Amino acid sequence: MTHLNETTEKVDRITLPLFVPGDRPERFAKAVAAGADAVFVDLEDAVAPDAKEAARAGLAEALAPLVGAASILVRVNASGTPWHAADLVACAGIAGLAGVVLPKAETAADCAGVAEATGLPVIALVESARGLANAGEVAGASARMAFGSIDLAADLGMAHEREVLRPARFALAMAARLAGQSGPIDGVTTALKDEELISSDCRHAVEMGFAGKLIIHPAQIAPARRGFAPSQAECEWAQRVLAAVEGGAAAVAVDGAMVDAPVIIKARQILARASSAAG
Repeated sequence: MTHLNETTEKVDRITLPLFVPGDRPERFAKAVAAGADAVFVDLEDAVAPDAKEAARAGLAEALAPLVGAASILVRVNASGTPWHAADLVACAGIAGLAGVVLPKAETAADCAGVAEATGLPVIALVESARGLANAGEVAGASARMAFGSIDLAADLGMAHEREVLRPARFALAMAARLAGQSGPIDGVTTALKDEELISSDCRHAVEMGFAGKLIIHPAQIAPARRGFAPSQAECEWAQRVLAAVEGGAAAVAVDGAMVDAPVIIKARQILARASSAAG
């Protein structure tokens, strides 16, 4: 198995990635130890323009002792910015990096350019009207997609609310499925310590076909993990479904409802989520 295949598999499994500012290397080890599935070191929004060069220059040395302990990816600056090309060169030189997060991903060419320059899997952050309109080609040229819901809402002049953004989430989930990707990673919840809201947002993400959530504070990790975990009742139902199917009967009913192929798929998905949540 090639290194690229191995890193792509790591990207496929990411559920709860934690952002950490790229100019705060003293926080990198804490982020790795926080319990997230991956760490996204941010050279974009979290770093002021006059600090970007210094943050980039110190990245390889700061990450060297950490890349073996966690899946670490770097969010570079967007295509077309003055820092983009140098960010890609830096990422290509960091041994053990799991991938690159590309903000403002809008075309297949955007994603392909990053993959070619770094030799790493690309998580495409879709956060503009153009990116959403081109979600199919973006998915086809990336390893995974993530949803920049706040930026998209701002770009379209929309409220950042679930019902308003439901069509966008559907479009991303559809594009990911058609490209053979894992479900997209949902956008951030800005409330840092509202555990019920964080869990509820994650449950909504699951309902929309998403398989992850961008995390911006360690306090969000535990409630987010609870939100992605199925309930005990769901797990028990899934176990009954699979047990009934394994019995070999041609026609099977569980809890008074017929069991067919989509029901079996749903049961397996529930148990897979339970296994992932259990670590």
